[in-house]
Amino acid sequence: MEIIRVERLSKTYGQGENEVRALDDVSFSVEKGQFVAIIGPSGSGKSTLLHILGGVDRPTSGKVFIEGQDVFAQNEDQLAIFRRRQVGMIYQFFNLIPVLNVMENITLPVLMDRRKVNKKRLEDLITTLGLQERENHLPNQLSGGQQQRVAIGRALMNSPAIVLADEPTGNLDSRNSQEIVELLKISNKQYGQTLIVITHDESLALQADRIIAIEDGHIIRDEVIR
Repeated sequence: MEIIRVERLSKTYGQGENEVRALDDVSFSVEKGQFVAIIGPSGSGKSTLLHILGGVDRPTSGKVFIEGQDVFAQNEDQLAIFRRRQVGMIYQFFNLIPVLNVMENITLPVLMDRRKVNKKRLEDLITTLGLQERENHLPNQLSGGQQQRVAIGRALMNSPAIVLADEPTGNLDSRNSQEIVELLKISNKQYGQTLIVITHDESLALQADRIIAIEDGHIIRDEVIR
């Protein structure tokens, strides 16, 4: 069952001689529950694509459909709700709120949505992420690996349809990197969430169901591995 459909997506920055085409007529679809790795050199358009999929940036032309909904047919208020409820974003640099503890950072998307925290889901996430002894710690009291676990918990707390991760292991050593990959795979298999990861890490990409390679704003390879 298709969950994401991208139709002739283009993104241009600047004008005239300074114009840069970050994405150029990109089309593909993703099945529900699929784990997709997007690879390519720096400047290839990977992060631009991820930010458009997450509704963080708007395309110059083309369309994105999530669960049949035309993402950019929405106004800004609707788009903000879409981002909170339908998309979980994980970044390389964690982006945690420094004055909030682990529990508060994880539940932030729910509270921003003015909804009641699902305590059972929160407890399950805390246990799965191995953060039981860190619930009241601030980000600066955590290791890099622990901070990324909190970021994953925050991304999963609202049970989003898709989880988008931008270089989630880029700031971590090899041991922590593999632990984070395993947690992402749990979110994909145990919670049934569609996972799209941008990475330079070949070992991470090879654990995906499918690899999409991007270069100069074009898809140059799209390969199903398993």
